[in-house]
Amino acid sequence: MHNKILDNINEAIILFDKDLKLTYINTAGEVLFEDSARHLIGKSAKDIFTADTILINDLQKCIERNDGFFDRELTLDLFHKKITISFSATPLLEDPDQPEILIELQQLDRHIRISKEEQLLAQENISRMLMRGFAHEIKNPLGGLRGAAQLLELELQNNDLKEYTQIIIEEADRMKVLMDKMLGPNKVPNKVPLNIHEPLERVRQLVQAEVSDMVIINRDYDPSIPELKADKNQLIQALLNIVRNAVQAIPEKGEIILRTRIYRQMTIAGKKNKLTARIDIIDNGTGIKPELINQIFYPMITGRHDGTGLGLPIAQSIINQYHGIIECTSTAVNTTFSIFLPVGNHND
Repeated sequence: MHNKILDNINEAIILFDKDLKLTYINTAGEVLFEDSARHLIGKSAKDIFTADTILINDLQKCIERNDGFFDRELTLDLFHKKITISFSATPLLEDPDQPEILIELQQLDRHIRISKEEQLLAQENISRMLMRGFAHEIKNPLGGLRGAAQLLELELQNNDLKEYTQIIIEEADRMKVLMDKMLGPNKVPNKVPLNIHEPLERVRQLVQAEVSDMVIINRDYDPSIPELKADKNQLIQALLNIVRNAVQAIPEKGEIILRTRIYRQMTIAGKKNKLTARIDIIDNGTGIKPELINQIFYPMITGRHDGTGLGLPIAQSIINQYHGIIECTSTAVNTTFSIFLPVGNHND
């Protein structure tokens, strides 16, 4: 009964034993730490708070002196991100031989994430309208151009001149393929119950076969993620676009990590989802330039001289069809694309 109450409050509640090993975390805590209870329980405070020496010492004193503490604005490094929280630690001494510490955490910068998410969704809507409008405007005259080249070819007697009309036809066909990509998937998704690791594994195998042994693709999967209803081929396309981008960000030798986790009571686009699958695609390449980071989901925006700038907008468009979202964080040595997909709520 107590656990049900704790799982339905907005503050993160965690419990450590006397050895500072995590013994309990509520649903809000899973959301805050972006990890499941299954993966977190049993970890040490040093692992969870990424070796914050001052905080670890304060927790030790909390048990030894039976004296709680509170920090109104504490900045923590949690695995791969920094957050600002109010932090309250209270010793529990119901059993003197087995003391525990109850910790309450409330994220103070949550509104920043909500604002960023709203910006991403607005950006995706603008991108989709721009791409579709541009593609339609190009395809109409392109068909006329190709038809005129075919008619001209029939009138020409000189085979050397026909080579030029063939170039026009081939380039028109190439442009049509590019425009079709910009318009996005034109088939009704074939949504079936799907284990998210199936498309991930297919993408891992495809990309690993394309790259040299100097780029290693590692997995860190959460097997507890339930099935969701989705089109496998669509998800493969979205994931493939992102993973190939990750490969291209690695100059020579490097690593890509495919990580999955399950979260409870997560809000996406103002809608609360009971369960949300998170897929992280992490590379240790050169990172994304700061001036591009807020524009990468716009069409034709790319940091590569040979890129089309369509891979990420198409991936975002596909994920949005499932009421999900893609977020990105990047430094000079590490880039993470995070895909959030609701499980069960909207996919039927």
